[in-house]
Amino acid sequence: MNRTDQRPRAIFLMGPTASGKTALACLLAERFGLDLVSVDSALVYRGLDIGAAKPDAATLARHPHRLVDIRDPAQAYSAADFRADALAAMDEITRAGRVPLLVGGTGLYFRALEHGLSALPDADPDVRRRLADEAREAGWATLHERLRRLDPLAAERIRPGDAQRIQRALEVIELSGRPLSAQQDGPRSRLPWRVLKLALVPAERSLLHERIARRFDAMLAEGFLDEARRLRADPAWHPDLPAMRAVGYRQAWPCLDGEIDVATFRDRAVFATRQLAKRQITWLRSELDARWFDPDRGTLADDASRALALFGLGGDPSS
Repeated sequence: MNRTDQRPRAIFLMGPTASGKTALACLLAERFGLDLVSVDSALVYRGLDIGAAKPDAATLARHPHRLVDIRDPAQAYSAADFRADALAAMDEITRAGRVPLLVGGTGLYFRALEHGLSALPDADPDVRRRLADEAREAGWATLHERLRRLDPLAAERIRPGDAQRIQRALEVIELSGRPLSAQQDGPRSRLPWRVLKLALVPAERSLLHERIARRFDAMLAEGFLDEARRLRADPAWHPDLPAMRAVGYRQAWPCLDGEIDVATFRDRAVFATRQLAKRQITWLRSELDARWFDPDRGTLADDASRALALFGLGGDPSS
């Protein structure tokens, strides 16, 4: 521990989907008196409950998570919005004499929080709507090719199927007249907290895949498709909303339209969730200062507790 660093402490608990982050976060919150802040691009939206694996009401009552259910799905929510909300939450927690534990799997949000964001133009609803209309006509792959011509560096970083980021990159180019990649290397602000990063990364990928499949089957049994159908019934919601691009919900649209059956929907959603987990693990490899823990080890809770104790937190690591 760096004893010359006088910044207050904060914990980042990161990991791929279905790795057990919520359970560990709640346990650590009890042992060390921490306050939880969600770092999840789907959990910010009201109504995305079953399909987003949102902690249930009993868990949230016992372990409140800030930044859960703070937006309607028809509203946009950016990494910049998250950073502003997270900093405000962390400041409030710290002023109360407690330590924030930020838990989730959205790497973009963690990175924006820690390193800041470039001064990019604000979202323009008209430009976004037009780009979405073009994508419905020609496909996002076509718009990705346009991005490749206008900003090759950004196109290399953004997958052809990542509609949200393709749309934002093209929007920035249109509004500013400059490539997105040329605007992402500006000065960053230092996070005014000293951070301990914990990453839950399974040593056996097959075990994570099994958990993903079991969890999705449980979601289906709980009524995930009924939830998606209720969301679909609201005329303000459509497949191009950022909320509706969340894994699982995106695959539900063709099922609700009768284009595929439930079994095919299930297989596509499980596959997409596994691909999401793969991308999350790849991102975690770039977090060189994170301490990795195998969530399948029986000593996970004690191992993580020792890391917090070494970080200078109180509490009873053996409780």
